[in-house]
Amino acid sequence: MTARHVESFLEMLSAERGAAHNTLEAYRRDLDDYADFLVSQGRDALTVTAEDVRGWLSDLAARGFAASSAARRLSAVKQFHRFLYTENIRGDDPGAALTGPKRGRPLPKVLSVKEVDDLLTAAAEGADDEEKPLIERLRAARMSALLEILYASGLRVSELVTLPRSAARAGTQILSIRGKGGRERLVPLTEAARRAAKLYLDLLDARQEKPAPFLFPALAENGHLTRQAFARDLKAVAIRAGIEPKRVSPHVLRHAFASHLLQNGADLRSVQQLLGHADVATTQIYTHVLDERLASMVRDLHPLGDSD
Repeated sequence: MTARHVESFLEMLSAERGAAHNTLEAYRRDLDDYADFLVSQGRDALTVTAEDVRGWLSDLAARGFAASSAARRLSAVKQFHRFLYTENIRGDDPGAALTGPKRGRPLPKVLSVKEVDDLLTAAAEGADDEEKPLIERLRAARMSALLEILYASGLRVSELVTLPRSAARAGTQILSIRGKGGRERLVPLTEAARRAAKLYLDLLDARQEKPAPFLFPALAENGHLTRQAFARDLKAVAIRAGIEPKRVSPHVLRHAFASHLLQNGADLRSVQQLLGHADVATTQIYTHVLDERLASMVRDLHPLGDSD
């Protein structure tokens, strides 16, 4: 690999693709690393094979590069080899058939049972205080109902905020949800969720002359509560509960629902149905809690668990 070819490639990125200075410098660093490896192997960019490029990827892994970092560097190298090929500098493209290292799917953020309980307590604060203004009580009761229903059912946030008012009619113990792809599923409501919904609806009826079609209508305008408004208000609840706001979102409560069920012995297929996942493989991301549970069981209960 000659410096001349690299400079030509970077000039092409700048002129034809409008690459920014920082982007060009990142490509330069990636290609310099690639060039150093080729030199150590007695090779250069005009003679390397796909196996040589794979050797460089193996070297990155051995040096501790994360899959995401290695994938980014490979992208730069593949584009460079495509440039050499299209410019007739070499007659083939050794990077054409290569794919980047698989990126591990990140584990979902999960709150502990105590943290969820703290959230629920903070959300409900003031909802039943008759000395507070109605609008303050209503906001607290709405957030309490939102979180209790979300944690009891594991609904997607889009499913939650668009629930019809009829979903919380008196005596309702099961929600019928139409989820992704039009698939319907049934999810149970806990007693705590039903109580929170009743208090919220009582306060809502005291404020509204005409019932809205949504269970969670926007308080200041037509339509239902937006996902963005719910997420924003949830951050404020997290602060009151003493939890770092960036750790909390509506989706994190859905994760907590699934993880806590599995942790307490629920089977994966049942959790899949409750979450509305089409494929159980999607639900398997939560099995990390089972792994942790098994590890702690061996550590705490095995007769040699404390041995060095």
